[in-house]
Amino acid sequence: MTKGGMESVEVFTSEGKGRGLKAQKEFLPGDVIFAEPAYAAVVFDSLTHLVCHTCFKRQERLHRCGQCKFAYYCDRTCQRAAWLNHKNECSAIKKHGKAPTENIRLAARIMWKVEREGSGLSEGCLVSIDDLQNHVDSFDEEEKKELRADVENFLEFWPPQSQQFGMQYISHIFGVISCNGFTLSDQRGLQAVGVGIFPNLCQANHDCWPNCTVIFNNGNHEAVRSMFHTQMRIELRALSKISPGEELTVSYVDFLNVSEERRKQLKKQYYFDCACEHCKKQIKDDLMLAVKEGESKPSAEAVKEVIQFSKDTLEKINKARMEGLYHEVVKLCRECLKKQEPVLGDTNIYLLRILSIASEVLSYLQMFEEAADYAKRMVDGYLKIYHPNNAQLGMAVMRAGVTHWHAGLIEAGHGLICKAYAILLITHGPSHPITKDLEVMRVQTEMELRMFQQNELMYYKMREAALKNQKIQVMPEPSNETSPSLFHKKE
Repeated sequence: MTKGGMESVEVFTSEGKGRGLKAQKEFLPGDVIFAEPAYAAVVFDSLTHLVCHTCFKRQERLHRCGQCKFAYYCDRTCQRAAWLNHKNECSAIKKHGKAPTENIRLAARIMWKVEREGSGLSEGCLVSIDDLQNHVDSFDEEEKKELRADVENFLEFWPPQSQQFGMQYISHIFGVISCNGFTLSDQRGLQAVGVGIFPNLCQANHDCWPNCTVIFNNGNHEAVRSMFHTQMRIELRALSKISPGEELTVSYVDFLNVSEERRKQLKKQYYFDCACEHCKKQIKDDLMLAVKEGESKPSAEAVKEVIQFSKDTLEKINKARMEGLYHEVVKLCRECLKKQEPVLGDTNIYLLRILSIASEVLSYLQMFEEAADYAKRMVDGYLKIYHPNNAQLGMAVMRAGVTHWHAGLIEAGHGLICKAYAILLITHGPSHPITKDLEVMRVQTEMELRMFQQNELMYYKMREAALKNQKIQVMPEPSNETSPSLFHKKE
């Protein structure tokens, strides 16, 4: 079954997994298998005034909707593009007196679309909104309580003149949001800013070592002629060579966790038992739990003690980060590394987590040399664990490259930036803002490297003079979350 722009994929029944997607033709790494606009999408409650409600880009100055005073847009183009989806919402917010939570807003947008177009197949959709999984039967008591509260709040907000839906249908829509919501990121791909429903993407099953990745593309309304405007969409991109008839899979969780932990997370959030090859055979678990090799191998007791210490430290680090106490974070990381280094192997995930935090926070504090050392060790570990074309790996290598560049380690910095660029060309594509930024850095570092190779002394003198005259580019403030996960799960 194929439909409008989806000719290259087909829905099929995947053994033991329900519906799935499979390729109708061959794909190579970096190919876009399909692009899909959101069926409905909303900005997170905490960011409604900082992010455009049409394209989800973060902007300095946004225009506010004069009617409801709630929605914000980049410009008139984005505001006009939003009107079809915002019209009902706008008058409902005015009547209600305030905007409801993101979950209620998303459910309402879905139901206004159903009211306009019916709940059958929309153009370009392989499945209807009615046919999406809701997993309401698998909800625990806490989830059922939340669902009841959402339904009540929805009914208070929903206008009486709109089409009325039964309780069961409203519950179905909230269930769909809960287990199929997709995280939308800002234009740099670094911060989660909203949640959307993409029915075709929902058909792709999970694999911890997938052959596809999903990237959110904010689209482009800046072209002078509107015929060159592009729509906000997700892109399903191939990570490796895919043959016709092969199932298309994506990963719902970050791979950087032992198989037992990933399975627990998938069961809790998505209600299924992962039976992928990597979980069944516990592939790479040995690397993620590696201990120091050599003459005096640490005892099981010592390993257990250090891992417990690492877990406790990570909790303290989170607390300090929330309070913006970055020097305290660095102190905690150094203490933890001192305990970890004689006991844990280079690919142990507890060591890698501390190295990642230490390098990010030290970069922010402009202590670049120490940050570069930790970043290099982190990347060396990641390269042994992650799929070579993994978006999170690409972002980590990019961060390490920028840190080395700032530390004046131009050869290593340029090498890492080139490596990151090669990964992101496949995972994000050449026109994604982050890939374009990286291309600029690649050209810049290549130029600096040439200068360094011709005359090292002159290079350092010029660098020193440049740093005196301009404030070195400050790294973004460390975030308290890893890069946005694929599917949005209401915590």
